[in-house]
Amino acid sequence: MLGSIVNATTILIGGALGASFGTGIKEKYKSALFNALGLACLVLGMNAVIPNMSKSEYPVLFIASLAIGGVVGTWLDFQGKIDRANARLNEKSGNEKNALQGLMTGFLLYAIGTFSIVGPVLSALSPSHGWALGESANTFLFTNATLDLVTSAVLAASYGWIMLLAAPMLFCWQSIFYSLGYFCGDGMPDPMRTELTIVGGVLILCSGLSILGIKDCKTVNLLPSLLVPILFYIIKDFIF
Repeated sequence: MLGSIVNATTILIGGALGASFGTGIKEKYKSALFNALGLACLVLGMNAVIPNMSKSEYPVLFIASLAIGGVVGTWLDFQGKIDRANARLNEKSGNEKNALQGLMTGFLLYAIGTFSIVGPVLSALSPSHGWALGESANTFLFTNATLDLVTSAVLAASYGWIMLLAAPMLFCWQSIFYSLGYFCGDGMPDPMRTELTIVGGVLILCSGLSILGIKDCKTVNLLPSLLVPILFYIIKDFIF
């Protein structure tokens, strides 16, 4: 778990720095940060989707995942709940930032990707952190931590101190995959990870479109899509 702890800590450090200095940044520079963040989301989303499409065992699974997840999320009104909570938060703080939406965007950026998913599994398979797989795990998670340090600073400069909550969220997320690796061996098969990365990449793309003001895809309503590939492979393995 050392790599996950370091990863979460760098988000706290980057977020604290960004939030501290963000209050003194002029609006035109914050706008530039938003544009940079939106473009980064588009690039990172495409980088997650495109290389993995050719590896997919079921190319239509991500479509089904988005459709099913979108219907479930819309039925449960996740986006509406976030918007209403954000409105109450803005009323109390006296600003107009979509802070909770920013928090969800940050979590997606931190959590979706090979580093954040494979790293904890490898770490559990070699808990010594010193040999063979352990070195690979640390490389994954420490590299991820370096990237997240910069990302968290930019996000917090735009959205404020709420972005620090992404650190415990990420730690819980990585703990799930650490537990899978610890109790189940290589708990997440490659095909499941591929499909999860594709769906996650699409969600990051949606966040980028929303940040840039191109299209409000109501990304929060699509979050249940991440569960569909996992459930699909669990059911598939159980039946076959």
